[in-house]
Amino acid sequence: MMNFDYLAPTKIFFGKNKEENVGEIIKEYGFKKVLIHYGGGSIIKNGLLAKVVSSLIKSKVEYVELGGVLPNPDLELVKKGIQKCKKHNVDMILAIGGGSVIDSSKLIAQGVYYDGDPYDISLKKYTSVKTLPVGVILTIAAAGSEMSNSCVISNRETEQKRGFRSELNRPLFAIENPELTYSVSKYQTGCGITDIISHTFERYFNKSDELEFADYIAEGLMKSVFDAGKVAITEPTNYQARATLMLASSYSHNGLTNLGKQGIMPIHQLEHELSARYPHIAHGAGLAVLTPSWMEVIYKYDKEKFVKFAKNVFSLNGEDDVVIEESIKEMKNYLKSIGMPSSLSELGVKEEDIEIMANRMTNNGTTSVASYVPLTKELAIEIYKNCL
Repeated sequence: MMNFDYLAPTKIFFGKNKEENVGEIIKEYGFKKVLIHYGGGSIIKNGLLAKVVSSLIKSKVEYVELGGVLPNPDLELVKKGIQKCKKHNVDMILAIGGGSVIDSSKLIAQGVYYDGDPYDISLKKYTSVKTLPVGVILTIAAAGSEMSNSCVISNRETEQKRGFRSELNRPLFAIENPELTYSVSKYQTGCGITDIISHTFERYFNKSDELEFADYIAEGLMKSVFDAGKVAITEPTNYQARATLMLASSYSHNGLTNLGKQGIMPIHQLEHELSARYPHIAHGAGLAVLTPSWMEVIYKYDKEKFVKFAKNVFSLNGEDDVVIEESIKEMKNYLKSIGMPSSLSELGVKEEDIEIMANRMTNNGTTSVASYVPLTKELAIEIYKNCL
């Protein structure tokens, strides 16, 4: 186990109707004016925005609004958010939504204190030293951004999708009411389940020692998501299933499942290039296609870990090669059962774009993603083509 420092400071307010207390929560922290940041019109239609505004008014907290966040959140809206925060002297951002809204809020919060192009922060050309606090009302269990130190933003003009990690990215608090996820569509629920699994799965397949504490946590978390995910797909208003997915979302991406290990996520890197090239592809859908393909290409480099995964997560028994093959089938079948695509062609990906994506990820083959198995340009192309 590696040496580490660990802090997950985000306070969770969990349970039914907790969002009704948001004004009181913000007032107790001492904030006076917030930017309410959200995506499309769903929180307007379902009354959540009105409920939040009422709570803020009751607690005498002023607010301004900025909606319009897209899946794979875009830099241009981040810039508008920064301008709005400066113009109205906002002292906190309230993100209402999922990972896209939260990530957009994070870059706005840091961009307020930087005079240059905020994408410099995403590209790691500038390291922030200050940020506005971000609070979250979570409406989809998926990205885990509500407790994570990461932030991923797309620049559609340059077809870049880049993430950066900073402890400044950790939200101050997250309000989590599983009932707010009841209306999430079957497809988006499936995408969320896939993202939660991937955050833990990829950390699990970082180098481990024998009796690695984080691996036991990861195995349990993945098993709980596989089980709760099946229920949530067929029973969208099952509170216990939605609650399990919501907590798993938060704890799969806050560093707990790679405590004492590296936390590099190569499948996410492959997917970032994919959805940067094809912005219509939902993040979870891309991960669903790429994960089994990554397993098929990479397992030969460390059969022992793949056998451990097969036995401890899928409860498979038998010869090593057999259980590895069966575990890949189990993964494919599970993702298919929750409505996820199984090939890049289903997502409209063209074969001629594969090398372009691999080149962008590896700086034209001059670098590799320093992961569990270093991801070279050649390996990236093999994984992409394997699931075409």
